[in-house]
Amino acid sequence: MLFLMMSTTASVFAQLGGNATYQFLNLMSSPRQAALGGKVITNVDYDVTQALYNPATINVEMDNQLALNYANHLGDIRYGTAAYAYTVDRRTQTFHAGVTYINYGNFEGYDENGNSTGDFTGNEAALSIGYALQIGFSDFYAGANVKLISSKLEQYNSFGAALDFGVIYINEYLDFNAALVVRNIGTQLTTYAGLNEPLPFEIDFGMSQTLENVPIRWHLTLENLQQWPIATANPARATTDLNRNQTQEKVGFLSQLIRHTLLGVELFPKKGFNLRMGYSFRRAEELRIIDQRNFSGLSFGIGLKFNKLRFSYTHARYSLASNASFLGMQIDLQ
Repeated sequence: MLFLMMSTTASVFAQLGGNATYQFLNLMSSPRQAALGGKVITNVDYDVTQALYNPATINVEMDNQLALNYANHLGDIRYGTAAYAYTVDRRTQTFHAGVTYINYGNFEGYDENGNSTGDFTGNEAALSIGYALQIGFSDFYAGANVKLISSKLEQYNSFGAALDFGVIYINEYLDFNAALVVRNIGTQLTTYAGLNEPLPFEIDFGMSQTLENVPIRWHLTLENLQQWPIATANPARATTDLNRNQTQEKVGFLSQLIRHTLLGVELFPKKGFNLRMGYSFRRAEELRIIDQRNFSGLSFGIGLKFNKLRFSYTHARYSLASNASFLGMQIDLQ
């Protein structure tokens, strides 16, 4: 049952190859992230959950901001994040702390003879501490997260540790940001059953800019750059001619490139009311149903600010059978 559970988890999150543990580390960290395509790494503002994905974005605007996020994911899976930042002083900059937690719901256990062994569950959590600094007097900033990871799947437990590194370029004159993030460099400290598994290592690059005289900020993210052939031919999309000769689906350079791409736009990004929309080409392609339109890969959300409270909601399309909703609240404790 442990093998079934881990295989199901890998397929649900559309991870690459399913050959790494702690896959939850690369889940979307907030409704805002989810609405803008899933992996925005260039926002440098009040959004304290942004630092969970790119520690280089930690800044003084996050001071005393507390964020709580919850996702009603696929099936019975529930997960959430919490983040807080505190500025000691302007010289030492800002420290950040975050938590990511996931519960996979209840499973019915059976032995090899089909006899019931009772219900069980699985859950995982990661605690991160982050810090960022300016590189000299340049427009470049660097940051790092240190993460401690705990995982319990049925009767098996595992602990791990990982590091995230990020670099961001901020051009205030053009209101343009570009960032590079290397995530989940680490190892298991204790394994589930004696087999050491790699962590879901990932490299992402992103750019974003607010348009001049137009209250729109666009976001472009290239994800999973550590693995170029991100897609393989789908046997279900093979074609058969009149002579019953089969031709397999061809996945060319452009198809590979587009699967690495995430797009997002945010309307009124600096106002108290925001509209957000994003598109994940990989999710759209992997969950696409032949000859049927289901808008997989599309996500949209809103953000509202009331005094010291910010609320966010996002709806993400996966398939006709299942979609996901994300809720978030950020509190200004100053």
